[in-house]
Amino acid sequence: MKHKLLTLAMTILMAGSLAACGKSAAHSGKTLNVTLPDEPATVDPNTAYDTNSASLITQTMEGLYKYDKNNRIVAGVATKVVKPTNNGKTYRFQLRKNAKWSNGQPVTANDFVTSFRRTVNPKTKAQFASVYDCFKNFDAVQAGKMSPDKLGVKALNSRTLQIQLTRAVPYFNDLVTNKYLPINSKSVSKYGKQFGTSSTKSVYDGPYKLVGWSGSNSSWHYVKNPYYWNAHNVKIPKVNVTVTKEQNTAVNLFKSGKIQVTSVTGQYVRENKNDPEMHTHLTGRENYLYFNNKKPQTDSENLRQAISAVINRKELVNNVLQDGSKQMLSAVPEGDQKDPANGKDMAKEVGNLLPQNVAKAKQYWNAYLKEVGKKQVTLNLLTDDTDQDKHTGEYIQSVAQKNLKGLKVTMTSIPHAQHVSRDFAGNFEMNLTGWSTNWLDASDFLGLGTSTNQVNFTHLKNAKFDSLMNQSNHLSGQARYNKLVQADKYFTAFKGYVPLYQPAQANLISKHVGGLKYSLLNDAQYQYAYWK
Repeated sequence: MKHKLLTLAMTILMAGSLAACGKSAAHSGKTLNVTLPDEPATVDPNTAYDTNSASLITQTMEGLYKYDKNNRIVAGVATKVVKPTNNGKTYRFQLRKNAKWSNGQPVTANDFVTSFRRTVNPKTKAQFASVYDCFKNFDAVQAGKMSPDKLGVKALNSRTLQIQLTRAVPYFNDLVTNKYLPINSKSVSKYGKQFGTSSTKSVYDGPYKLVGWSGSNSSWHYVKNPYYWNAHNVKIPKVNVTVTKEQNTAVNLFKSGKIQVTSVTGQYVRENKNDPEMHTHLTGRENYLYFNNKKPQTDSENLRQAISAVINRKELVNNVLQDGSKQMLSAVPEGDQKDPANGKDMAKEVGNLLPQNVAKAKQYWNAYLKEVGKKQVTLNLLTDDTDQDKHTGEYIQSVAQKNLKGLKVTMTSIPHAQHVSRDFAGNFEMNLTGWSTNWLDASDFLGLGTSTNQVNFTHLKNAKFDSLMNQSNHLSGQARYNKLVQADKYFTAFKGYVPLYQPAQANLISKHVGGLKYSLLNDAQYQYAYWK
């Protein structure tokens, strides 16, 4: 009897195994279909400046380090996560022998050197060149006083890279993972300024290569990179991406099974919060208002203070956005920095420095009207053409016009890439924009207000604030934290920009798809996705 039961059990187990294999085989090679909320601008890691471009780069490029399936930093192109020497100022990396580009060429130390030098070269006009400000000779290179080849990075041989810093950086590993990406040296030489403007004018060292993106179209593919050193662990060979700006369209595509991953916002999130296929997380991002200080009509602290004080940020996130976003309390979002002394969150320790105060807003507004010598003023608010940005803009327009007598706010909502172009051209009065960080440290969000930051579109200069931030760069531990708190309070007080909210991201993910995990810093990486 025991033998018969064992035989029966084995038969059932084998049948189950065969069924499981059959299910897996049915999904083998199946394409994953996803959406993106707006068009990307480039796939050039050196010049990318927007979240949609970052999405493409995340899936197709890999640096010395990468994030594993649980969003922990692990070795990528490098053979291991290294410990610095020289009091945290010298890093030496060995590259994998099997790290290759999508054209089959090896990824070399010189590919990193080319990338870093190209980014900091002032001729490149890279918008985030400041993330290299800890590198030896960065300031002189950016100022055009030294050649880019004097930057503190060197290829000791084809597979050994050395980086020299001017100071120890507590979040350096995050930068290595997110920002310090290589570029294929031969392709940059071949395509010049056209490098990264389409999928065919770039080469990729990540788990996927980009296919079918012309630089302006709204759909493309990620195709498994056969030369990726860890390709055998990439389960889904192809990912179709479609830009879908209208939420109703995206939801209908998801419900019909035509797409398996898409983002959703606002009322839909609130009404469907118990949907098991809905996944919500807070992002390491801050959305805020910029005022153009190169235009006489918006070069005014009274104006910034009036608009800031009239906004009820709690009402904005709870009644307008309704997606789990949180009101900003200062210029530093929740989860971005911890007090070394007690582990408490900086945003909560600093407290709410941005309360609504309509009476004060009216005082500032009247002072502004006297300042410009007018009784009525029309100001334009520039936003993306996404539902979330348009709803936020309409809320600001409504409360400002209701409470500030003589103010008319017009809105211009345009595609993201066009919006960013106008940012850099200074073609705006009021600007609803945002910044996503790549490392958990308050210096990134606060640094947006320094006079030398390439993405400080306000062009506002404040010597005291610059000094506070510069002082923080030369401190460590508790002293550095305290200086950043001081900078946060000072910056928020004069409204270098006007913080609004910390966005949450909600995604519909098919119950048939696993392996997609999000964090404050990261979108899900498709290299870890699999069919259940």
